[in-house]
Amino acid sequence: MDNKQSEHTDAPSIVRVHHDLNRRKLTVESVNNITPNMRRIVLNGDDLADFVSLAPDDHIKVIVLDPSGVEQRRDYTPRSFDRSARRLVIDFALHESGLVTQWAINARPGSTLEILGPRGSAVVSTAVKRWLLIGDETALPAIGRRIEESDQEAEIDVIAAVAGAQEEQSFATTASLEVRWIHRAANEATNPSSLISALRHIDIMPQTFVWVAAEASVARAVRAYLLDHKNCPLSWIKASGYWINGKAGKTESAALEC
Repeated sequence: MDNKQSEHTDAPSIVRVHHDLNRRKLTVESVNNITPNMRRIVLNGDDLADFVSLAPDDHIKVIVLDPSGVEQRRDYTPRSFDRSARRLVIDFALHESGLVTQWAINARPGSTLEILGPRGSAVVSTAVKRWLLIGDETALPAIGRRIEESDQEAEIDVIAAVAGAQEEQSFATTASLEVRWIHRAANEATNPSSLISALRHIDIMPQTFVWVAAEASVARAVRAYLLDHKNCPLSWIKASGYWINGKAGKTESAALEC
C-alpha cells in the first residue's frame, strides 16, 4: 500500500493568495469551554466586513500588551467566520500560561481584542479529496475547520493527540470521517512517539494529502517518518511547527512547509 503512494508523482496545486494586512478591533460576544482546555471565543465587529480567510490553516495575529505596555503578537487559526454577520470564532488551547492564554482565560462578553491578518492563504486544490490530518491540541482549530468545510466527496482521516478523553471534540461534516484520538499527558506533547505509533497502523492511500501541525520537533519527526517509512511524496505533505517548546510565540511553519 505504501509503495503505491510513492508511485504517484503529480503534486496537488497550492495557490498562495495574499491579503491586505488589516488591523481590526473586535468585541467578545461569547465565551465557552468546548473542552476543559479549549476555550471558544466568538468575536464580532464591523471591522470584519472585509475579513478574508480562504484556507482552514490560515493564521491571524492576536495582539495583546505585556506588563510594560509593549505589543505581543501570537498566531491563531480563524476557527470559523461569518462575514455577513461580522462574526469570527477563535479556539484557544489553554496549554500554557502565555499572555494570550491569560487574555482568553479572563475574557468576558464585552472584552475587546485586536487582530491582524490573515496575511495570506495557501489554498490546496479542490481536486484533493483524500486527507490525513495529524496534530496536537493547537492543530485542532485548523483540523476542525478543514473537516467542517469539506464536501461529501471528501475522505478524511485524523490522528489527534490530546491530554485525555475529556479533550476529544466532535465535528459536523458531510465528509467521510474517521478520527483516531491519541491520549497522552500534556507534558508528553513534545514526544512524537504516540503519533508515529498510530501512523504505523494506517495505510496511506495514493493521492492522500497529509497535513501535520504540532510542536516543531514533533512535526519534523512525523514528516520524516512519512517520508522514510510511509513513502509519502514530499509534494503531498505539508508540515508545520505550530509552537516550539520553551519559546513562547515562536513557530517553524515556514521551515517545515512542503
